[in-house]
Amino acid sequence: MREETFPDPSEYRRGVGLWLLTLAGMVFVMVVLGGLTRLTGSGLSMVQWQPLTMLPPLTDQAWHESFARYQASPQYHLVNAGMTLAGFKGIFWLEYVHRLWGRLIGLVFLVPFLFFLAGRRITRREAPRLALLFLLGGAQGALGWFMVKSGLVDRPEVSHYRLAAHLVTALVIYGALLWSAFDFLRTPLPRQGGAAGWLRPPLFGLLALVCTTIPAGALVAGLHAGLIYNTFPLMNGQLLPPEALNLSPLWRNALDNLALVQFDHRLLAVLTWSASVGFWLWSRRRPLPPQARLATALVPLAATLQAGLGIATLLMVVPVPLAVAHQAGAFLLFGVVLWALRTSYGPVR
Repeated sequence: MREETFPDPSEYRRGVGLWLLTLAGMVFVMVVLGGLTRLTGSGLSMVQWQPLTMLPPLTDQAWHESFARYQASPQYHLVNAGMTLAGFKGIFWLEYVHRLWGRLIGLVFLVPFLFFLAGRRITRREAPRLALLFLLGGAQGALGWFMVKSGLVDRPEVSHYRLAAHLVTALVIYGALLWSAFDFLRTPLPRQGGAAGWLRPPLFGLLALVCTTIPAGALVAGLHAGLIYNTFPLMNGQLLPPEALNLSPLWRNALDNLALVQFDHRLLAVLTWSASVGFWLWSRRRPLPPQARLATALVPLAATLQAGLGIATLLMVVPVPLAVAHQAGAFLLFGVVLWALRTSYGPVR
């Protein structure tokens, strides 16, 4: 079988890598928009899922029909009773932009992917992995609607399990895009020098901690558990409130008990911050390539920023700007740790 040939390997790989980085940035924005829709109650304003529809209501009749559908939802009856059409438009537009941005991500993925594939800038081995990412993005849209549907039945609150699953899927897509981009942008190294393989075990451990803390935070958000115990480091003067183990069977407390869910997230966050700082102090004593040195130094900075945002969000009883920044900070920290891990294989251009 003939080997595939490619035009100017360094340039085609860089082009594909930058495209993937752009997509990762768009997913990051999507996460921020998702946080805004959840915190402002906009996420339940669109009570239909029309994945192939791009345009909003364009006539007065269309707006009144959309508003009438919303008026039949639990959120209208229990939260926004008496809302006017103008008020409905105010929450509708944010959710509309959120959904439209998801469709735009799909287009920005598909069109360049087909172009790179036709131009033989993506190998046969790489193509299935990237195609799978596209399919996962479509599944994420369906999962988002599955989450929204849970808030359209009896209570105007989405299932915290589905919210966590939706956020974790976004994290997987974001991480896969970043890792693939780093792979295309990685500088080939001579056999000796430039890599720092000894960084990998602690970074894999730190990455596991981050990937555990983020879903724990999603459970806090889904249960609105950040609205209680708004003190730090103790929870209203106690390390662990006695009501943290009230549910039966016992295992349910870790998933459904507001007190224990918040405690778990606090504990994981403190462990993540401590591990980040400890990792950096340990890495400073060893020789590192310049890019790996920079990446490892950014890890504790990102962790400290995220911890500060989390504490401020808790103490101020979850103001929307801080809560959105905290959600974005989680993905920033994840991205920094992933980049540090990638530099252990060699520099990324």
